[in-house]
Amino acid sequence: MCGFAGFRLVQQGLSTHPEQLLTKMADVITHRGPDDDGIWFDNTHNVGLCHRRLAIQDLSPLGAQPMRSSSGRYVIAFNGEIYNFLELKQTLEISGVTFQGHSDTEVMLACFEKWGLLSALEKFEGMFAFALVDRQENSLHLARDRMGEKPLYYGLQKNNAFVFGSELKSLRCLPDFDGEIDRDALALLLRHNYIPAPYSIYKSVRKLEPGSVLTLSLNSNHGEPSIERYWDLPSIYSSTNIITDRQYAENELERLIKRSIKQQMISDVPLGAFLSGGVDSSAVVALMQEQSNRPVKTFSIGFNEPKYNEAEFAKSVAQHLKTDHTEFYVDAHDTLNVIPDLPTMFDEPFADSSQIPTYLVCKMAKKEVTVALSGDGGDELFCGYERFFSNVKRWSNSQNPSLVELIKQLLINKVPPSIFASVIQAVVPSQKHLSKPHIIEKLLTNKSIASATSLQEQYTSSISYWANPSVLVKGAKESKTFLNSQSVEGCNGDLYRELMLLDTGSYLPDDILVKVDRAAMFTSLETRVPFLNHKIVEFAASIDSSLNTDGITGKHLLRSILYKYVPKSLIERPKRGFAVPLEYWLRSDLKQWAADLLQEDKIKREGFFDEKVVSRLWSEHQSGLVDHSFHLWGILTFQAWLENTANSSLGGNL
Repeated sequence: MCGFAGFRLVQQGLSTHPEQLLTKMADVITHRGPDDDGIWFDNTHNVGLCHRRLAIQDLSPLGAQPMRSSSGRYVIAFNGEIYNFLELKQTLEISGVTFQGHSDTEVMLACFEKWGLLSALEKFEGMFAFALVDRQENSLHLARDRMGEKPLYYGLQKNNAFVFGSELKSLRCLPDFDGEIDRDALALLLRHNYIPAPYSIYKSVRKLEPGSVLTLSLNSNHGEPSIERYWDLPSIYSSTNIITDRQYAENELERLIKRSIKQQMISDVPLGAFLSGGVDSSAVVALMQEQSNRPVKTFSIGFNEPKYNEAEFAKSVAQHLKTDHTEFYVDAHDTLNVIPDLPTMFDEPFADSSQIPTYLVCKMAKKEVTVALSGDGGDELFCGYERFFSNVKRWSNSQNPSLVELIKQLLINKVPPSIFASVIQAVVPSQKHLSKPHIIEKLLTNKSIASATSLQEQYTSSISYWANPSVLVKGAKESKTFLNSQSVEGCNGDLYRELMLLDTGSYLPDDILVKVDRAAMFTSLETRVPFLNHKIVEFAASIDSSLNTDGITGKHLLRSILYKYVPKSLIERPKRGFAVPLEYWLRSDLKQWAADLLQEDKIKREGFFDEKVVSRLWSEHQSGLVDHSFHLWGILTFQAWLENTANSSLGGNL
């Protein structure tokens, strides 16, 4: 796991000291790779790469980057791990290829030499983002792994300068970086609490989408990059070979997961795992321990508030599996210490509040290990979210609505929200003290859900924090995303597979994997996600949903595998999620910090949000009658990021 950045500059935009610029771009992401650094610059095409290294495989200088291929044709800066590199290396050696070291980077370059870029990508199993300069074809390639585990930003800047990197802070080092904020992306942030690919908070910067390759010709100073997919998630879900044999599905899934975990346990540095005590992390740890000859190091975060605490369950699982377990309890004081670092850690506004305990568990784990495995992806791939069940039930009912439901929909659709809100305030005792705008907002959300013409549309509305974020963000209109533009017809009417496809292509890469990557790399910890080996993803996509769920609970196949190693009684309980008591903290320990960022005159002066709406949200939340913590956290993360960026020294001429 590492970090990299680079640029292609045209003559009129060429810095006087390109090597100095590359060094600066690398220095600001030292946390991603504290072990080593390197730069490479080609004067002929004014293209440069820089790299920060977190040494995991081949700790010697032979693993240093940027690295050249044996013929000198390719130069690469790479972030990630190729888990099957030993298999690929053996295949190449049989054909006569020799190697100097034993890093996966050297194997990647040999694969490009032997098979070409696209054919090599098809053979890679792993998480990766890389920049590859082809000195024979005079081209620059950027590529990202199939599931989007590793980040990659890029953008065309002033004077046709093309810049890219693992984090935005490297891009902002470019002289005259175009830092205009994308208000449309800000609206998406408020809808989802994250900014989905391909958008970023800046108009001039995009995220390369998972499973994609970008190519830029170095022969022209004015060429636009082209992008193609080498792996497409919706196409995977369109498979007609649906698996309905339960025993086969369970056996094959266990084999694939064991294989993935075995690959990901290869490391030249200490390795462990996160353990929440839930199905996913417990399954990963159980299969790790089954393949290890020593106790696996496991790590958990707990909360003093019982409603949010799962550490006690994780401890029970750890004791049963006999792991070397460490736990850390989080309170508001720990949170306060983390909050100032969040804008720098995530580099753009990101509002999944579980980012805080994620960072803290990574920080704890880093004291003992350099690599940690996680159970992320289990809910998306094996139908684990409760929202899947509630949305399928709601959609099914809407297709055969009761008389009461028809009357409710008629009222929501025909009666103006302001009148409806007044009636509700007058006749419903529990609503009397709530503001009319708050009730209207709820009505608009319900209307959006009720008027959906497809499960996909209904689901998108149901998981949105704002029904219409453009009422808050001045001058914004929303762009299309994977959730509302991707066809799910290939799922052949399997409603649960439709929702799993939508979440696997949006929430998983743009929220979960962003959260884990940035939080872990800020502590120089590598995280690995065994469930996201593409062979597992492809197999999971072909499983008939009846094998995973009965409409009430999910992950049945994964549970069956887990219960071979862990008693069912230790796992079966209501899911709490990796949440924090944000509602209460914003009324207590975080109150002053939030109030300073949400001052009405400050919001008005900055000009991004409707200051009256923000003031109402804050006032209602402080009253204790309404929980606006999720709405407010999206606004607060932007405000904190904006303040941090304004005070940053990045950018400008060297």
